[in-house]
Amino acid sequence: MSYRYEIRLSGEGGQGLVLAGKILAEAAAIYDGKNATQSQSYGPEARGGASRSEVIISDEEIDYPKAMHLDFLLALTQEACNRYSGDLKENAILLVDADAVKTLPQVKATIYKMPIIEIARNEVGRVMVANIVALGILQALTDIVSYEALESAVLARVPKGTEEMNQRALSIGRKYGLEIAKK
Repeated sequence: MSYRYEIRLSGEGGQGLVLAGKILAEAAAIYDGKNATQSQSYGPEARGGASRSEVIISDEEIDYPKAMHLDFLLALTQEACNRYSGDLKENAILLVDADAVKTLPQVKATIYKMPIIEIARNEVGRVMVANIVALGILQALTDIVSYEALESAVLARVPKGTEEMNQRALSIGRKYGLEIAKK
């Protein structure tokens, strides 16, 4: 049976969501051999405005590259959660930053609350890798791409000199993702 898996990574500009989307799409297409598309949109300002990145992963050709019925939504801000949670399919996954998203939507989805930004700050030492922590959690919760493919894509895409930090962020995110998936 064929599948089409729609992912939206959302928050505000400066959180690295476009990079995270590109990494995820490359992990699927280049390293796992699946079909994938990635698109993004920004709010009026790049840093601080609304930002989202969409990734569609499929085993067939992708004829429409926009996500409309989400299987997975990452919301790093309350605004992103409010704006995009209505696009979730029934039985989808909603992953929110527990510190930023205080009001959860009434959706027929599995909701996971994780202090993603705090994990990046406290366990990796840099808030800027929250996007990579989130990718690790996403991988553990969905297994839509292999961990090895995601790690390879992270190492190929992050700025030179930050590979070790980003690899650690991905690993820490995956560890948290595996823990909450068990519950």
